[in-house]
Amino acid sequence: MQDAVTHQRRHTASALLQRRAIAVHAYPAMLCAGAVFGIIGAARWAEFHGIAAPRAFAAMLLLFLPSLVGARLLYVLFHWELYRRQPRLIWQRAGGGAALYGGLILSFLASVPLLRVLALSPLAFWDAASIALLIGMVFTRAGCLLHGCCAGRPSESFLAFRLPGARGVWRRRLPAQLFEAGLALAVLFGCLQVADRLRFDGALFLSSLAAYAAGRWMLEPTRETVDRAGRWSLNRSLSAALGALAVTVLLFLWVSRSGAAPLHG
Repeated sequence: MQDAVTHQRRHTASALLQRRAIAVHAYPAMLCAGAVFGIIGAARWAEFHGIAAPRAFAAMLLLFLPSLVGARLLYVLFHWELYRRQPRLIWQRAGGGAALYGGLILSFLASVPLLRVLALSPLAFWDAASIALLIGMVFTRAGCLLHGCCAGRPSESFLAFRLPGARGVWRRRLPAQLFEAGLALAVLFGCLQVADRLRFDGALFLSSLAAYAAGRWMLEPTRETVDRAGRWSLNRSLSAALGALAVTVLLFLWVSRSGAAPLHG
């Protein structure tokens, strides 16, 4: 685990723009870009699919903060040995560090009362929100690559090229961040291809979650550092659990709602 000095060096080196005391860092810049393009893209998708776009847009804006908090808290939990010694780093966003599943879980829980207030169908809303999540993941993983976090393992494969690792060491590595960005892009493309063929609300969200979880499970060995609880990979465990849950609910909805009209609006 990197110490505070290494963390700070990476923090400084990852600045995209630097002018006097003002710096624009790669990871938060790409995170914000992903949020902007993701929410706009999802709102447009909602508009074309009969969901109240202004309310869906408002809901995604309001859920952005819980998603950030959840993603950061899960990442901190995964790396507690570092943050236990350096608690001031917990909310240092320029240093990178977020776990998608943490953001998804907390924002999903926060959406339950919010969507009721906004009179939005939860299943229809999360179909649209899945578009925002996948677009955001493409940008965020690009930010990880520029920042040097979530680095791939050293390799002499033809797929590897010279990249920094978690401790700032440059060597030939698998571009794990690009693999995950490519996974999100592939799932997004698949979603857009099949969206109009799905017969009930929630199918797009659950299908994309299952597909992403399966891909994320397979890509875990490409990372240099695999977070574990005992013998178990934490990300693989979460991928397996959420993927299985998504498939189970998808099959249940397929049986119970395949003949029903969509619930958009």
